[in-house]
Amino acid sequence: MSKQLNKVTAAGLLIALGIIYGDIGTSPLYVFSAIINGRVISDELILGGISCIIWTLTLQTTVKYVILTLQADNRGEGGIFSLYTLVRRRKKWLIVPAMIGGAALLSEGIITPPISVTSAIEGLTQLPRFSAITEMQIVFIVLGILTALFFLQQFGTASIGKLFGPVMFIWFAMLAIMGVYNIFGNWHVLNAFNPAYAIQLLLNYPGGFWLLGAVFLCTTGAEALYSDLGHCGKRNIRITWIWVKTALILNYLGQGAYLLGEKGKLFANAGLLKNAAFAAAHPEALLLRNPFYAMMPNAFLLIGIIIATMAAVVASQAMISGSFTLVSVAMRLNLWPKFRINYPTEERGQLFIPAINTMLFLGCCFIVLYFKSSSNMEAAYGLAITLCMFATSILFANYLVLHRVNPIWIYLYLAVYLTIEFSFLIANLEKFPHGGFATFVLGGLFVVVMYIWFKARKIKNRYVEFARLDNYLPVLQELSNDQSINKYATHLVYLSSANNPKEIEYKIIHSILNKKPKRADIYWFVHVDTLDDPYTCKYEVQTIIPNEVIRVEFSLGFRVQPKINLMFRKVVEDMVSNKEVNITSRYESLARNNIAGDFEFVVMEKFLSQDNELPFWERVVMKLYFWLKEVSLSEEKGFGLDASNVTVEKFPLVVAPVKSLKLKRVYSEEY
Repeated sequence: MSKQLNKVTAAGLLIALGIIYGDIGTSPLYVFSAIINGRVISDELILGGISCIIWTLTLQTTVKYVILTLQADNRGEGGIFSLYTLVRRRKKWLIVPAMIGGAALLSEGIITPPISVTSAIEGLTQLPRFSAITEMQIVFIVLGILTALFFLQQFGTASIGKLFGPVMFIWFAMLAIMGVYNIFGNWHVLNAFNPAYAIQLLLNYPGGFWLLGAVFLCTTGAEALYSDLGHCGKRNIRITWIWVKTALILNYLGQGAYLLGEKGKLFANAGLLKNAAFAAAHPEALLLRNPFYAMMPNAFLLIGIIIATMAAVVASQAMISGSFTLVSVAMRLNLWPKFRINYPTEERGQLFIPAINTMLFLGCCFIVLYFKSSSNMEAAYGLAITLCMFATSILFANYLVLHRVNPIWIYLYLAVYLTIEFSFLIANLEKFPHGGFATFVLGGLFVVVMYIWFKARKIKNRYVEFARLDNYLPVLQELSNDQSINKYATHLVYLSSANNPKEIEYKIIHSILNKKPKRADIYWFVHVDTLDDPYTCKYEVQTIIPNEVIRVEFSLGFRVQPKINLMFRKVVEDMVSNKEVNITSRYESLARNNIAGDFEFVVMEKFLSQDNELPFWERVVMKLYFWLKEVSLSEEKGFGLDASNVTVEKFPLVVAPVKSLKLKRVYSEEY
């Protein structure tokens, strides 16, 4: 698969444009307006701001992600969790940056659609016929677009997805053309390639360092770029990035050239200073809220707004699809509660998670209604993603260690990027009271969910007791042949968590022998092992006692959905065709007619026993864990089992048994 993805084709390049660059590609809609917001337009501000953007895109996006991090592909797959699976065996604590990074990406996925679509729709205020449009009217238009977008998720994007590439190609072409058109009016703006202007802005301009919070918005899509590696391949990404980066920089230069012109300075500063006399004489000055639209020719403005809106929708779709993929991988890695996953189309990688779709939709609506304008949303944007970039830097450094890279280069990598990202983080913290708390709180909630799900699993593992399967084989055979006990099922199937094929959980033995004896002709023990390799899908059969006790082990990649019902059926069909097992019913009347016996799955559903002495914090974790289990998918649905042949058996989870019970016997007087 990796080789196929790395083939550079026109179709592959077009797909890469449509899938990968939505977030970072729509950043010109709001980055420069965030930089000049509330500031007097000057050469120092414009040239320094553009220089910061150019070198941020170069160092952070091009060098760190496109050149370096894309090397860390897990058989063609990328993203924070794929990177984690490559290094998790090195240090156990690496789960922490993985959870923080994943949560940050998910929280940023909630604000990307609102800020992209709102920034595009706000362009209507630049048109004379819509100049009187109110903020709330824009809010309702944005909510309408987002509602339609999230509603259509359940049907998949196979049909309209083919338009994403051409739309983004047109978008980037427009960015480049508009940029060049304005650069011709002020060649002085090309001085911004000199990094001295960026350094001067950060060190000498009043409050210059805090501008990094606005500059950072130009690279927020870099992490999503790495996450979409599996859809397009690194070579397609690297080639298209040349075109994308060129278009972005040309547009930023064009915006700067427009603002450096006398008209741009005059209008922007008049709006800034709220000069009533000037505003009355030049009403167009009040419309200069966003230089992206201001630099467009009036005749082209409506077309530009339409193209921008289409690009914003594509960007939103990319983030929504990316969130579905992120959560599905987290579920397979046991970092997120299980939710139902639908596959609306046959296209590989196309999935739909109704619960996450609802969560994203409600989150996006809250962001739009709370912040209302894109300028307010800018304050909430970017803070959480800096933590994700921190996490990627830490995980990638460990990846370099595993690949025996010279320690000097590893320390240099960490010194450079932790310094850059720490600077961005500090600058972004200024946004916290102005809206940054929104995505920060969302990210914190997602981290808590991941931590509870992960920690509870660790606590539960204290309870799991394993027994040697060999010790119970004779009694299983006796039970199978004991005619005095009614047969529970012809084939009894248990899902086992025992990695060692010679062991079995004691709770399963207790279920078969002690709770209510479950007599069956053949006992099947099925184990599912989640691998670090993304798309592995294989199985192994161990016939412990022919036609009586059989163990099946599925080895599934973290991107493969465990459809155990279908997979187990395929295993049985293969074994029957190879004459390894006889599934014919052993009831005489059915056997004479060669009718297959029934299969019954037994799922062990846990509940927290009252007989526990857990520390306060662990008790809180377990309470929250079982609450999450109630709102998540049940065990049988999580494994894709058919409810018609599943028995759910509850058993108490005793993770910290009560050691001393103060109970005294009292003897009554004899009469």
